[in-house]
Amino acid sequence: MIRLHAKYTLPALLLTLTPFASAEDWPAPIAATVIKHGVEIVGRFDAPAGLQGFAGKLNGQGLALYLTEDGQHLLVGTLLDANGTDISKAHLDELVYQPRAKDIWALLEASDWISDGADDAERVVYTFTDPNCPFCSMFWEQARPWVESGKVQLRHILVGILHEDSAGKSATILAAEDPEAALHEHETGAAAKAMDTIPPAIERQLKANLDLMTQLGAQATPAIFYLDAEGRMQQQQGAPRPDRLADIMGPQ
Repeated sequence: MIRLHAKYTLPALLLTLTPFASAEDWPAPIAATVIKHGVEIVGRFDAPAGLQGFAGKLNGQGLALYLTEDGQHLLVGTLLDANGTDISKAHLDELVYQPRAKDIWALLEASDWISDGADDAERVVYTFTDPNCPFCSMFWEQARPWVESGKVQLRHILVGILHEDSAGKSATILAAEDPEAALHEHETGAAAKAMDTIPPAIERQLKANLDLMTQLGAQATPAIFYLDAEGRMQQQQGAPRPDRLADIMGPQ
C-alpha cells in the first residue's frame, strides 16, 4: 500500500536543531572558520596534547578541528595516535554522522513510498526506484526471499529520471487503486504503461521524491538506504553484489 506523509526537506529539518553555541561563545579561530569558510560547529570533544577538539560539518561532510593550547591557532583534519589510529573518526561518527543519519531516516519515513512486504517485518529497507531501471528490477528480484518470508519490507520511493516515459510509468503505478499490486505486476512482466498526462498531485509527489533523492546525494537508481546490524544507517548505490545482500537484508 502507498503511504502518504507530510513533506520535509533536509535543510528545514536541520534548522529545527538547537545550535551548538552562539558565535560569541567560540574561540576566535573557530569563529573565523565559521564565518569565512561556512563550517557548522556541532559539538566539542576531548583531544590530547592540550588541544581542544571540535566537530564540524562542511557540505554535509564531517570535519575535525583542533584548537591549540594558546587558543590562537586551529588545525583541521585527521589526528593519529602513536598506533596510527585516527582518533577523529569516532568523534565525528558520534557528533556528525549518527545525528545526520537519524535525520535522513526520519525524512525517508516521512516520504511517499510504496510498501513491498509485511508491515511487521523485522527490517525496513528504502530504495529509490525508477520503473525503467533494470538494476531496480534486479534488486526487486534479489530481495524476494527476504520479502516473501516476512523478514524485510522494501519501501519503494518512485522517481522518473531514466527515460522520457519514466515519470509517466511511475505515475501509473502511484495512481493505481493498489499501488503495491501495480508495482508487483510491473516487476513480474506486466510493465506499466506511461500516463500521457500526469495529475498535478502525483507530479508534485514525484518531484518531492526526486528532491529528496537529490538532497541525500543519491546519484542513480536503485539508491538503497538501510540500518545495519548495529542500527547505523548505510547506503548502497545500485543493485548490490550477492555477497552484500545479507548486510542489507539481514540473515535469510
